[in-house]
This record gives sequence, C-alpha cells and structure tokens, in this order.
Amino acid sequence: MVSLVTTRPGPVLREFELVDLLRARLAARRDDTRIGIGDDAAVLRPCPGHDLVATTDTLISGRHFPDDTSAFDVGYKALAVNLSDVAAMGAEPAWLTVSLSAPSLSRDWCERFIDGMQAACRACPTGTPIDIVGGDTTRTDTLTISVTALGQVAAGAAMHRAGAQAGQAIAVTGTLGDAAAGLRCWPQRATASTAQTDLIKRLTRPDLRRGSALIGQATSAIDISDGLLADLGHILAASGVGATIRLDALPYSTALASVVPEAADRQRLQATGGDDYELCVTMPLDARPALETALGCPLTVIGQVETRTGLRCLDGAGNVVAPDTLGAPGWDHFGMD
Repeated sequence: MVSLVTTRPGPVLREFELVDLLRARLAARRDDTRIGIGDDAAVLRPCPGHDLVATTDTLISGRHFPDDTSAFDVGYKALAVNLSDVAAMGAEPAWLTVSLSAPSLSRDWCERFIDGMQAACRACPTGTPIDIVGGDTTRTDTLTISVTALGQVAAGAAMHRAGAQAGQAIAVTGTLGDAAAGLRCWPQRATASTAQTDLIKRLTRPDLRRGSALIGQATSAIDISDGLLADLGHILAASGVGATIRLDALPYSTALASVVPEAADRQRLQATGGDDYELCVTMPLDARPALETALGCPLTVIGQVETRTGLRCLDGAGNVVAPDTLGAPGWDHFGMD
C-alpha cells in the first residue's frame, strides 16, 4: 500500500486544504478558464472554430502502478496517461479535473503528488498552459486517482482510429518495451543498474508527444497503452483493414537492449507489454520525414496497412510469428486476474 500518512512527515491534510493546494499550484493559468477550481462547476470557453476533446483514465494502486510508487511518480503518470490520449486525437491539452480517493493524506505526500502533476504539465510539448479546473476527493480503502483531460483541436480535424488505408505505412514514436521491462525490473530497483533505472523511469514517467503535429500528416492514430498488438488492432478493426509488421523493425532503447539482450524476449515486451504511451500512426510513407520533424522525436516505420484483414507479425527472416508465442496481445481489465 502506498504510504500516505504513517511513514511520511507532516500533518494529515483535510479535504479543502488539498483543494487549496491544487488551486494555488495548478489553477488559474489560462484566460479561457472563466470559472475554475473551487466553484460548483467549471466554466470554460473553447477557442472559436475548435472542437473539444475529452478523455478520462482511472489509476488504482496495486493494479495500474506498484503499491510503493512514489507520490511524485503517481502524480506524473496520472496526468501523462490522459495527456497521451489527448495527443492521439491530434489535440492540444487545455484543462484537467482530478479526483483523488485515499484512506488518508499527508501534506508531504500531496505536495509531492502535485509536484509530479506539475512535472507532467511541463513535460507535455504544448505551447499553452494546462489548468486544473475541478475534481473530487473522498475516503476509500485503496488509493485511486481519476483524471479527465480536455483538449482543443480545429473543428473537424481530430485524429481517430478509422482512417487507415491499404498501402499506408504504420509507424511508432520513440521506443517500445521499456515500460514493460521497467516493471520487470521493479523488485530490483534499490540495487538497479543505470539501464534498469532508465527502464523503471520510463514506466513511471512516460514520454509525452505533441499530438497536434499529426494533423494533416497522419491518417489514424492511437496511443500505445495496452500493448502495440492490441492497440494497432483497434486501428485495423475501426478502419476495416489488416496489416503486416516486422518485429525486428520495432524500435528499442539502448537500456532495453542491455537489460533484455535476447531478441525474442525483447520483441515480446515490445509487442505486448504496454504502458509505453507512445503514438502508433498510419500515414503515406512519404509523409514520415515531415511528421518526424513536426513531432520532434524518432518516428519508425514498422509495417504496412493491407486490404486483407488481420494482423500478421514477421520475424527478421520474413517468417510469420505465431501470435501465441508473443504472449497475451494486451491488457484487458476484465479478462485478466
């Protein structure tokens, strides 16, 4: 269980003291927040000619992050997973609501939790501030954080999963498999090597991408939260197409290569591990250089969209890899114990 009071210095924080902390450190930074945190509801004024993008994620201690994750990392990841969804829609994040349920809260834990949220806002490659405009607090037996993120995108321009077309390239940002390897390394974190520490950091503080760069370049997008095969499968199903990807083309970090040197094991983590929060996109192949520049991060082509439905994985020799050799295709909250 995350230690919220007993092993942390400082007094127990009461509900409205937490609201005051959030207001002081994460609110009232945007002119289009007409009424923000502290009232019965927020009043927001989206930019003219823009659509509003909304997403919600809930994180539960012991299921979405290890029980002994630091308050800073809990705060960072709670925001990052939502900001990644906004990016996958091609939108710029603008507002957040944060609901926090816990047995009790210490001021020190809450300060560090807010530090993590602030760090995630700073790490998000957007040109405008992100405001917290509301939320809720309640007492419960297990630490639970629910965040809703609201973003803006030019009217009619939002990315979605249903735009992939046969012949287009499939690409991913950054590297894959680090977070899954980081979770594997978690029990050894007190004595972890530099490479293991880098992987653990990717688990707790995923990189964030600027989704607005996708507009006019990519044809479909999704963030990789549940594992590449599962999330790419959502694009293929929504678009009514299939694909072939090459496992040896999946990009990996030097840290992952050091900690997981065996290619087959590494590719299993990359294909099914999840928690990377990179973007998977489809696009005309000739759009890759411009999109990579706009994103400001590596963009690696890993396969091609095809007319024939289904997802096929090939090894380095061009042989089809049976899906069951890669493990479960991705996370399913109600399909796994």
